[in-house]
Amino acid sequence: MLTAAALAHVNRLPVLLLPGDIFVSRRPDPVLQQVENFQDGGISANDAFKPLSRYFDRIYYPEQLLTALPRAIQVLTDAAQCGPVTLALPQDVQAMAYDYPVEFFSPHVVKFRAQPPAADELHAALELLKNAQQPLIVAGGGVLYGEATEALRSFAEKHGVPVAETQAGKSSLAWRHPLQLGALGVTGSPAANALAVKADVVIAVGTRLQDFTTGSHSLFGQAKLLSINVNPVDAIKWQGTPLLADARLGLAALSQGLGDWRSSAGWHALALEQANAWRATVDTITSQREVAAPALPYDGEVIGAVQRSSIDSTVHDIVVCAAGTLPAELHKLWRTSTPGGYHVEYGYSCMGYEIAGGLGVKMAQPDRDVIVMVGDGSYLMMNSEIATSVMLGRKLIIVVLDNRGYGCINRLQQACGGAPFNNMLEDCLQGPLGVPAIDFAAHAKSLGALAENVKGIAELEAALQRARAADRTYLVCIDTDPKRTTEDGGCWWEVAVPEVSQRPQVQAARADYEQARGNQKV
Repeated sequence: MLTAAALAHVNRLPVLLLPGDIFVSRRPDPVLQQVENFQDGGISANDAFKPLSRYFDRIYYPEQLLTALPRAIQVLTDAAQCGPVTLALPQDVQAMAYDYPVEFFSPHVVKFRAQPPAADELHAALELLKNAQQPLIVAGGGVLYGEATEALRSFAEKHGVPVAETQAGKSSLAWRHPLQLGALGVTGSPAANALAVKADVVIAVGTRLQDFTTGSHSLFGQAKLLSINVNPVDAIKWQGTPLLADARLGLAALSQGLGDWRSSAGWHALALEQANAWRATVDTITSQREVAAPALPYDGEVIGAVQRSSIDSTVHDIVVCAAGTLPAELHKLWRTSTPGGYHVEYGYSCMGYEIAGGLGVKMAQPDRDVIVMVGDGSYLMMNSEIATSVMLGRKLIIVVLDNRGYGCINRLQQACGGAPFNNMLEDCLQGPLGVPAIDFAAHAKSLGALAENVKGIAELEAALQRARAADRTYLVCIDTDPKRTTEDGGCWWEVAVPEVSQRPQVQAARADYEQARGNQKV
């Protein structure tokens, strides 16, 4: 539950948590699973939820729910403050009765408020944009939360402003739109990142500007920042001009105030050229059907096979992922024309989220194909929801990319000058039996799913068509290359490298690190 609270907090998602707590009476102390704090008798394990909750309360008397529950609902439905709410319920309090007022249980319809921009902030934002020649929109998750995708498209087309997307904001604009530059940042496309460096104004819409988006604040050069956000903390980040507003209403007000203003003709032409070139590159990468033996396919080629297995993948599929190499590859290469067609948990990039998260997506969108793409490492961490999906009749299509370890972290370890250590199975401590041969298909079958192992892209594509036609959760496993990635795009990301080391590779990485830090705008 703590992990779930952390994910919900960082991703600004409403979730109500009701953990049990120790007896208020303390008669049976210490009870099973009780954490005894010898310095503070009032602390329990549930206090760990406090930094992970937007609102935390411990219910000592049942009548306290009369005030706690309305506060909880307010937080859960607040556009700016929404996130996890934790109401800790001691065991003896759970069993208590109270004569609640009947009206407390009367149905109430919660109406969400879309906040319009204030006149003075709107004026400042308009003055900033009217003097811009090379603006860039960064579409964050707030575009999707605020149902502002149509407002975004209209603004971009009317004013000639190209759009780049964060992980949370991907699918805000259809992948084939002429002004769609693709992913931005560390996992970004060359088109988006090239224009980010040259932009004179960055319009950040509904994004918290995390380090993967900004290249640890090295990507945007000397661009001025305009932040449209319902959260005041996000809106004022990095000395930006804040426009505290709902994404849809904020974009509409800006567009009306700008009138016929457009970006420069040269900038617009450059954006169209770069976006078109990147789409062509994506087509080339994802159309690769085979690799010469003994080489293995890599994630980009697997993504292509997944989408080729259905003629309406870009409209009907929802891809779910969270950790490893795949989020970067999907951010660059997954193509979707439908808002919500991309679901990657990248606030925490939590290993093990994928299958459980995919089940939640399927419950919310039962009529769409939910494709869970997961590495062998994340699969081994958490996979039991396969059985749950079969039990509930909520079919998932699970694609396991087995690179025999943690390929992403292994590459990062070496990029920072380190020697390969404990990430790939072949580099780990082994007993006399050596590295285990894990049969992921057999494991999934034991949980009630249909499953098969395949070799190569052609077999994968055929298996995925069988998976789409199946009546229950279906897993397909393919061996992939742990080293190869999509080299196009990307930017610097601050990962601290030791100042002192006897290892020449670390010394070289430290020199590169210090040089790159000079590009940070703080």
